Amino acid sequence: MFKNLSHGVKISITRSISKAYEQYMADIKWSEKAYNLEDFMKVWKKYIETSASWYGKVDAETKADPKFHEDLALKINEVIGKIWSEEPTKDQIAELSELREQLGEDFDYSCKAEAKFYIDYLNEELKKKKNI
Repeated sequence: MFKNLSHGVKISITRSISKAYEQYMADIKWSEKAYNLEDFMKVWKKYIETSASWYGKVDAETKADPKFHEDLALKINEVIGKIWSEEPTKDQIAELSELREQLGEDFDYSCKAEAKFYIDYLNEELKKKKNI
């Protein structure tokens, strides 16, 4: 069923999964202990209903079809797997090393998206520290 969608809709679905997942993970500070699939699905559902361009382009019959939901579940797993498999860049590793040293922080990160989160988070913490 997923394969019958237009290329643009497929890309939009993939982007919506990525954006919602990365936002959810940022909200829980990339804590694997705090991760809850049901909570992520609620975040994704809200995102697609309010912000995803593809949602309005797919007819109600397709959205109600169990096969479509199976295909979406496979796509969600694929996208999340890809996010976790993308290694941090050398620049991200260097920047995180410097930020960790400046702030005395110690944490683990394993993928490019998580590294980006920590770079943004630690830069904000550094700004706060300098303003005190």
